[in-house]
Amino acid sequence: MGADHAQEIAACERFSFGKNWRAFLEQIDERRIEIAIASLRALLARDQLKGVRFLDVGSGSGLFSLAARRLGAEVCSFDFDPQSVACTEELKRRFQPDDESWSIQSGSVLDPEFLARLGQWDIVYSWGVLHHTGDMWQALANIKPLVDKKGLLVLALYNDQGRMSRVWLRVKRLFNRAPKPLRWFIVLPALIRLWGPTVFRDSLCGRPFASWKNYSTNIVRGMSPWFDLLDWVGGLPFEVAKPEELLKHYREHNFELIALTTCAGGIGCNEYVFSAKN
Repeated sequence: MGADHAQEIAACERFSFGKNWRAFLEQIDERRIEIAIASLRALLARDQLKGVRFLDVGSGSGLFSLAARRLGAEVCSFDFDPQSVACTEELKRRFQPDDESWSIQSGSVLDPEFLARLGQWDIVYSWGVLHHTGDMWQALANIKPLVDKKGLLVLALYNDQGRMSRVWLRVKRLFNRAPKPLRWFIVLPALIRLWGPTVFRDSLCGRPFASWKNYSTNIVRGMSPWFDLLDWVGGLPFEVAKPEELLKHYREHNFELIALTTCAGGIGCNEYVFSAKN
């Protein structure tokens, strides 16, 4: 699996998400952890997760695995990217050392044999991950058996913007194929495109860069504007879905939608919480 990952990066077919997460790791402190915990509470409409088994599919930095653990859940984290696995392990070492209720594994959501060994979970959480697998719809199908009876499936997936999604796919391919010194010529226009209007509005209100400075609080997830920007510009593989497509897919497989937050047809992720009916 590690060889496959390295080969995809060498072939410019995959962004090094783990490398990006390792840089973000230095910014994780108790304040960001508390923001992540508050985000998870709001998303799941639960104050605590004691007695709940929580599977983090594509753990990335490990921040939300840590948040779930702090809320009392038994947590299993896994990721396809070796550096992301290392990030999650490092986060555990820093904040939850010797915690036997948090396991971390290396694995792919596209590997049925690996998934079969995981069993079923009360909450299966995959945030901004499955659209980066290279086979999103297969990944969406693969995680359904991981959800226990009456369990929750929590997803965030990139919104299908039609033509603009195809434009961003070209940008991402260009970024990954460009020599590293030239990637700034791709990142800077994207930064201006994505953040220019917001900075302009803040400046008119007499608060230049306020949204950038308060990003980790304003988006209620404790994340970083810079590392989220790099993730967006470089994020290959890249697939998108319309909410109605996902609702139809899971309705046909006996899942009920209990919460939906869309990005209003724009850039970013639509957020879904499904409940297994039986």
